[in-house]
Amino acid sequence: MKKLGLVVRQRMAYKVTTKRKHSDSVADNLLNQSFNPVAPNEVWAGDVTYLKTGEGWMYLAIVMDLFSRRIVGWHIDKRMTTDLVSKALINAYNLRQPGKGLVFHSDRGSQYTSKHYRKLLASYGMRASMGDVGACWDNAIVERFFGSLKHDWILKVHQRTRAHMKKDVTAYMRYYNLKRLHSSNGDLSPINYENSLKKVSGWT
Repeated sequence: MKKLGLVVRQRMAYKVTTKRKHSDSVADNLLNQSFNPVAPNEVWAGDVTYLKTGEGWMYLAIVMDLFSRRIVGWHIDKRMTTDLVSKALINAYNLRQPGKGLVFHSDRGSQYTSKHYRKLLASYGMRASMGDVGACWDNAIVERFFGSLKHDWILKVHQRTRAHMKKDVTAYMRYYNLKRLHSSNGDLSPINYENSLKKVSGWT
């Protein structure tokens, strides 16, 4: 590697972005690292990551359908609040209109354990599931998505402003859902994988 002038670029270590308030309740881990539901809208997973710009930090909350790995809802803002994760979930619900009983998996951050968020889940008939404290592997699929977002896309361009970051994230979401191939989907993008399922099963 030295002769060829090759240098290893190490990814940033996993960092906990949210911490639970002791007054908030924690849900059981219903997944136990089983990330392969057999149908859409059975298990969604969500998390928050931080994105650095020349104007300061931005925070991105996403909701992923673990069946196809599709990002079904997301929201980005300069503040990491319960409103941030709530808007991501509302966007996902409005897009998919899932039936009751869906499992929503997250970490134990204060945004997800808050009374407001628990009420939102209950109003949609969703069941909360939470991983252990600081255990990134309990939400490994979402962490992998954040890694791809940052290292394959965001970090390749200087993010001067928050407006530029939001535009770039929007472009990646479109690319990820429509074009990025996934081995778990038989080398189809999330949307194409779901469309192929609709043709076979009539799922809508």
